[in-house]
Amino acid sequence: MQIVPVILSGGMGARLWPLSRRARPKQFLALTEDESLIVATTRRVTNPAVFARPVFVCNDEHRFMVAEQLRDAGLVPCDILLEPEARNTAAAIAAAAAHVETTYGEDAVMLVLPSDHLIRDPAKFLAAVDIASKAAIAGRIVTFGIQADSPETGYGYIESGAAAKGLDGVRDIIRFTEKPDIKTATRFVETGRHFWNGGIFAMSAKTALQAFDAAAPGMVAVAQRAIAESKRDLDFIRLDAAAYAEFPIESFDRLVMEGSTLGAVVPVDMGWSDIGSWDAIWRALPQDADGNACVGDVVLSDSRNCLVHAEHGLATLVGVEGLVVVATDDCVLVMDRNVSQDLRGVVDDLH
Repeated sequence: MQIVPVILSGGMGARLWPLSRRARPKQFLALTEDESLIVATTRRVTNPAVFARPVFVCNDEHRFMVAEQLRDAGLVPCDILLEPEARNTAAAIAAAAAHVETTYGEDAVMLVLPSDHLIRDPAKFLAAVDIASKAAIAGRIVTFGIQADSPETGYGYIESGAAAKGLDGVRDIIRFTEKPDIKTATRFVETGRHFWNGGIFAMSAKTALQAFDAAAPGMVAVAQRAIAESKRDLDFIRLDAAAYAEFPIESFDRLVMEGSTLGAVVPVDMGWSDIGSWDAIWRALPQDADGNACVGDVVLSDSRNCLVHAEHGLATLVGVEGLVVVATDDCVLVMDRNVSQDLRGVVDDLH
């Protein structure tokens, strides 16, 4: 049985402004490699011996960008589902589960993937997929756990328990905590039992729909109606707007995973990053002897541990440390690298 990749492309990438914008969020950018993040994500799941053609969920505004980037890369989707409005990941995954159930059957295993994450070691990723798919067939909802080595407040945390019975390489989940405060995150890192939630989930369509029904009664009927009353538009499927508006605005992590007894985790060291801040970009890019990571036309003097991205023109830094400098054709960002998670609030104000 092939695994059905479900690739979510709904993020706005606000923490990577000004390079990432509402009209062209980070999944469509080549930030650390030659290809965009969405293309790299799709390539990881294209082996037809393992994977069916992927199902995408994106908003209407970005539909042509998704289709164009896939076409230019020679990648062929199964379907591209269009959200009438953004209602977070629970709605997107519920609609995708109903679509997979209709298209492939209730026993089909879904591999839910964010479109905008970086994975440096695809071999370890694929090994983890193999382990997770076996657990998914057994009725578990599996997430990929990344060892927590710093108190990041923007991630979900998984407290792992004993080895899952009869499932090699899988642990039970004691608790799932979404985006804790800094004090709690620090304690989690110190225990050694906690993993970051990598945002990747494996589950059968049947298990997914059962979990949604348990977490939010009536949600499965909404998802099935959103699919049944959808409309084909060229290469896209427009989910029914009236049905979609009934979904709760909630993340899958919080709505389902925090209360589910079916949760399991596969620990994996696959060079993962959510590329969710300029500090994460700095960590992912090659650095010089002084810890500087530079893209574009950049000259540095007596400067250390900086990230400089000069999209247009020359950027010069003298005698500074720990800065993020991003220059595009219409604006410039200068920021302490250590507070890069705080950029979202500034971007909200600008909007």
